[in-house]
Amino acid sequence: MALDSSIREFLRNTYNKVYNTKTKKGFLQAIPFWIASIITGLVAVMYAKLFSFAELGTKYLVLNYNWSLFIITPICFIIAWYIVKKFASNARGSGIPQVMASIELSNVKHNHLISKLLSIKIISIKVISSLVMVFGGGAIGREGPTIQIAASIFQKINSSLPKWWPKVANRNMIITGAAAGLAAAFNTPLGGIVFTIEELTKTHISYFKTALFSAVIIAGLTAQAILGPYLYLGLTNAEGGSIYLFLGIIVVAIITGLIASLMCKIILKVMNWKSGFTKSIHQLLFLLVSGLLLATFSFCVNHAILGSGKELMTNVLFTDHKSVEWYVPILRIIGPILSFSSGAAGGIFAPALSAGACLGSYVAHIFELTGGNANLLILVGMVGFLTGVTRTPFTSAILVLEMTDRHNIIFQLMLAGMISSIVSLIIDKHSFYDHLKIQYLKALV
Repeated sequence: MALDSSIREFLRNTYNKVYNTKTKKGFLQAIPFWIASIITGLVAVMYAKLFSFAELGTKYLVLNYNWSLFIITPICFIIAWYIVKKFASNARGSGIPQVMASIELSNVKHNHLISKLLSIKIISIKVISSLVMVFGGGAIGREGPTIQIAASIFQKINSSLPKWWPKVANRNMIITGAAAGLAAAFNTPLGGIVFTIEELTKTHISYFKTALFSAVIIAGLTAQAILGPYLYLGLTNAEGGSIYLFLGIIVVAIITGLIASLMCKIILKVMNWKSGFTKSIHQLLFLLVSGLLLATFSFCVNHAILGSGKELMTNVLFTDHKSVEWYVPILRIIGPILSFSSGAAGGIFAPALSAGACLGSYVAHIFELTGGNANLLILVGMVGFLTGVTRTPFTSAILVLEMTDRHNIIFQLMLAGMISSIVSLIIDKHSFYDHLKIQYLKALV
């Protein structure tokens, strides 16, 4: 009996010692994530407010001094580009390709290269350049930049830990930071998690994504066809589906997938063409022409070409004005081409969503749809266009779902994402971000 008691006491002490050690280590490893998350939330909110303020400045100029854009827009394009070129070349563009490249570099051999893509310097230049750009009317968003900003914060916190602190893998910190950044930018926590799985970690789900989507969508739509749009715990106030409406969904998904992929292809070609400029004067002339073109379209056609397009999305979704003029979707495509190829900082998430909303709105007008049915095609357009850019159909569907709180149309949004992802392959087999990530990796390694 004494021997049994001694054995039990030994096992109990050993368990408590190991358990307490693991608990302490896990707690210490969690602290950097918590601190970085709080800082990310604060920075994201501040950045969003500054971005909105800059867009309000543009709106004031458009309403009162529209002619001033012929001066302000080219100047802002040049300043935004110069800030990036002079102080932090890796702060240009969206920031998502830089994060993707950092994840691939996150091993001991290439750890020193990550600081060139993620740093406090990158954060400051990213914010300043994008604010200047959007004040000048640039068709950019803040969501991609927020992801790079958040990843930089997490990376900095991790690199600042004392040597005795339990180590956290760089890869884990960067991925978590990117997810936190997207969640903070869009206020979509599920979107941040799904984006991490689908885009950043590139898990094996990509190999059976189409089959998985097809199975989920077919099963879900079959249940809806019999029971109607429903939630497990209660009915929702939702529009009913019809064959005619599903035809509209398919049309919008195909159009947005093809056009989004084509837009990205054009941007990449312009950027590759620009890389051959040997003199700064050529770059300055390009920026001058781009800024003047943007101002001309705004002055002579419609100022919808300017900015992130958030106000445009709000108008078509939440007012009775569901339709847009035929040329507005074209403007929302030209805007990002001129802005993103400038070399300044700025994302493409919001412009992609606004372009998709315009295309969905116009198709809804052609199909003579109104109210909730028109809104459905607008949301489908947003999912389809964003998928055409990112090739992340599930992320796109979840983001739009969380942003608009329309859970009853999740299967329709997923269907649109799947169709868009498939037809995008006709234009390019790789996503926009994949192409840019490869460029960053080649430049660093």
